[in-house]
Amino acid sequence: MPVHPGDSRPRRWWRRGRNLYWYYWVGVVAFEAVVGAQILQKWAPDVPQWTFALILMLVLTATNLVSVRSFGEAEYWLASVKVACITVFLLVGTLYVIGLWPDSTGSVTHIAADGFLAKGSFAVVHGVVIVVFSYFGAEIVTIAASESKEPAKAIATATVTVIWRVLLFFVGSVALLLMITPWEQVPHDGTSPFAAAFDRFGIPAAETIMNIVVLTAVVSVLNSGLYIASRMLFAMREHGWAPAWVGDTGRRGVPWKGILLSTSLGYVAVIMSFVSPDRVFYFIINSAGAVALFLYGIIALSQLRMRNRLERESPERLKLKMWLHPWLSWATFICVVLVLISMAIVEDTRSQLWLSLISLAASLTAYAVITRRGRTHA
Repeated sequence: MPVHPGDSRPRRWWRRGRNLYWYYWVGVVAFEAVVGAQILQKWAPDVPQWTFALILMLVLTATNLVSVRSFGEAEYWLASVKVACITVFLLVGTLYVIGLWPDSTGSVTHIAADGFLAKGSFAVVHGVVIVVFSYFGAEIVTIAASESKEPAKAIATATVTVIWRVLLFFVGSVALLLMITPWEQVPHDGTSPFAAAFDRFGIPAAETIMNIVVLTAVVSVLNSGLYIASRMLFAMREHGWAPAWVGDTGRRGVPWKGILLSTSLGYVAVIMSFVSPDRVFYFIINSAGAVALFLYGIIALSQLRMRNRLERESPERLKLKMWLHPWLSWATFICVVLVLISMAIVEDTRSQLWLSLISLAASLTAYAVITRRGRTHA
């Protein structure tokens, strides 16, 4: 995020979010390690869950320690599995819906058979509160771009492609699911809706295939989480938020100490999985549940303040301009507030909000303490 040399206020906004951002991704690492272990345990129920979590943590930590290229290669192949699966689903699902798939019974009328708001408008709000966190992570490209040859070009290209991918893969696949499976028949026993859809297609071992795909998705997020947490920690050291030694790099430019420190909570989660496997999953997700929303709110406010100041003082520095400024930033901030209010209303997510508010308060307190200590030292 570019900042004018004389502008300290926007940087303060973003600095407040840096440690929170690092905490969020460290929590994601721990969370995904536990989720991946739960999936693997389905195939080997006699193996303790913590064993699989430890294996995942060790493998992905080693991948990130080798080089940035090894991280990229791993992420490329993991993402390829997800993209291939969703592409097959979109193609086969379309054929099924229009009646060109053998024994197809799907119909576009399923999506509107009982009205779009079959359970009322609040059901939509409830759904948004639960799934909104699945859309976070697109901002990673702005951090990864700093290690590319042409950062501005990489960010511009990725921004456009992310929008189209979300519309096609997320919105498109959910629309097809509702056309293939009437909403009242969507499984509620933990079975993936995609697995249920593939089963309708007559594809054998549909649930096993989807478990493999979900596992690759989990490992992909775990891989990205390790990368982004270590790079954010690397940046935090510049302003006294992290010890100077986290910036030490190896021969291939990898901040290996920052990676190891960022994986610490992941290994704590492994220990907790051993001590209390039934509670660790819910504790981790609840403690960081709404943190991502706080972060996006901070990013939106930072964008508003920085953009206005740069346009007045040094417009030549604005190489990339966000669309519909300032309305899009305000719309984002308002949506974040609305989702947070909804979390307070929905009983299932209320605990996530309160625990996340505690995390936010701890972050702001740490910011105030470190800032005051820095001024005293100066």
